Amino acid sequence: MAEERYGEFKTNCHEKVRVKKEEDDSSLQAGHSHMFKVKFDNNRQTEYTISCNQPRTVLEAVKSKRKYSELKWADENIIIQLGEGDKEFIVATHFPCSCIKDGETLIISAEKLGVENPGGQKPEIIHPRNRYSVFNIDREGGQNTKKKVLFRNSAVKQYKYLCVYGENGMTVEEALKRDGRFIDDLGDFTLSHNDNPIVHTDHTDTVDILDQKKFKLCIPLKKRGGKKTSHKRSPLATKKSQCKTDRVPSLGEAQQSGDSVITAVEKGGSDNTAEIYKLLREQCPALKKWMESRFPGDSFQEQMKLSKENFGKIQASFSEVHRVRKLLELGESVCKVIGSGICQGTGFVLFDNVVLTNAHLFTLCGFPSDMWMEQLNDTVTAVFNCEDPGDHENWKSFKVVKILYLTHGELDYAILELDLDPTSQNKKIPPGILNRFAPMPQNGEACLIGHPNGEVKKMDPTCIIGKQNREQNVKDQLHPFITHKIINTLKEQDIEGILIGGNKADKLTTYNTFMLHGSSGSPVFDGYGKVFGLHTGGFVYEYLYAKKSVTEYAQPLLTIFNNFVSKLKERGHEDLLKRVKEEANGNVHLETICGLGEDRSVEPADNVEPMQIDVLS
Repeated sequence: MAEERYGEFKTNCHEKVRVKKEEDDSSLQAGHSHMFKVKFDNNRQTEYTISCNQPRTVLEAVKSKRKYSELKWADENIIIQLGEGDKEFIVATHFPCSCIKDGETLIISAEKLGVENPGGQKPEIIHPRNRYSVFNIDREGGQNTKKKVLFRNSAVKQYKYLCVYGENGMTVEEALKRDGRFIDDLGDFTLSHNDNPIVHTDHTDTVDILDQKKFKLCIPLKKRGGKKTSHKRSPLATKKSQCKTDRVPSLGEAQQSGDSVITAVEKGGSDNTAEIYKLLREQCPALKKWMESRFPGDSFQEQMKLSKENFGKIQASFSEVHRVRKLLELGESVCKVIGSGICQGTGFVLFDNVVLTNAHLFTLCGFPSDMWMEQLNDTVTAVFNCEDPGDHENWKSFKVVKILYLTHGELDYAILELDLDPTSQNKKIPPGILNRFAPMPQNGEACLIGHPNGEVKKMDPTCIIGKQNREQNVKDQLHPFITHKIINTLKEQDIEGILIGGNKADKLTTYNTFMLHGSSGSPVFDGYGKVFGLHTGGFVYEYLYAKKSVTEYAQPLLTIFNNFVSKLKERGHEDLLKRVKEEANGNVHLETICGLGEDRSVEPADNVEPMQIDVLS
């Protein structure tokens, strides 16, 4: 039989079939007409309708709206969410509009750094939907991917799946290369089927039978001492690479652009071991000089010993069964905050059906920065007991019906009211933890409980970084050869404000944690099981296509509580104020703020902590 690929046929008989297929495509394209809606992340309250009457990419359709040109977003930085669900699916900017369902909603946002390869291949022809297979790659990798970076920008991991398309007959590898959101060197990967993980699809298989299915990327184990496997380049990759040289960037270029040796080698794609060693040797004096200035004498060994001791104390503290049991009990109040028109985050119950979270979940999506007792028309939900990913039946969801108070300025918090379901006996909101509010410790251990990346509830024991140690902690988190490249990014985020002498140095608690996107609004507990902070954000930068953070911070809950009580008094909301005072009874710090204790004042955090930690490295 004559060779067949992408609908091209070489025999006369098959040529007739090809012509027929092109005619079918042409007639379908002539009748191309559908409608979908677009929202922009900076204002999700406004929806734009796109009447699409010609085959094109999704981004080309979106660019037909004047609003897009006003935003001045770089194409390669764009993220396109498919549907208004809980950050479930995203598509590439060159995704065919014919694969968008009629009436579907797209949410357009942008990152500061590239999400897609700007040199990616845009499809020459947009076919009808039946010519494509559209499949979904899980943000969580499969076998052997735990330490592997899979995506150009880790921001895509805020979403559950990356939708990938391919013309029938195209291989999986070609589809992922063209997609542009994955790293270039995935090797001889396979796709494990989410429904049946023991079934794998090879990267050389065609996409024809993958439509609407979900997969995890799996990477083969590297063989020790084996020869480097050479992968046959796809036509898409080969065409692009013909325009490039094989020159490895020089050390000077690497230093000027803020790149390390690793970055220079990756960009050059060189296999020349001697050249790599030369680059490493040239950088060794700079590394040695930096190490000597950072750790004079025997201070490096002392620092390593201290770090090990500190880690051991945290581990010992939170390995005590009674503490863990208490934290798990208090953690029942923690919920995932999700919905259309807001950013995904975390919250926790204060009392009754009142929940505290961050205001920026709302304001970053177009809500005002000051709201008082306003009904919420958008579908926002608080989900409790989200601990076992396979046990959705025990998750408890409550609709957010009102924003009691929201402010995003000096403080960043929102107090929400949940809708109670009187018909359900088994659906009760967990007890609140307002009466466990306490001052910020200056040092010691801490523990966050939240939903990073919208995943199941997680705990992260860590320790507080004293303000005198924050600057050194920031330096320790940075690669010695790239600090000049990212320092402006950190300054734009006002990192200097948290350092000694900064305007926020005494107003925030800082620590290091893995809980980043989706965990804003998490409670931060101390070693006694008291809750002192509202996890709010961090100072982030991007390196080698991955987002990293130099430190994270929490706002003091007593300051937030004081602000909220003041607003209740100012605006005469006596009923709610009375309920707050009832809940504050018995907590000396809250009683003082509410005016219940005549001679009491808010006490500073105890000088003696369950353990003493002054430095976090």
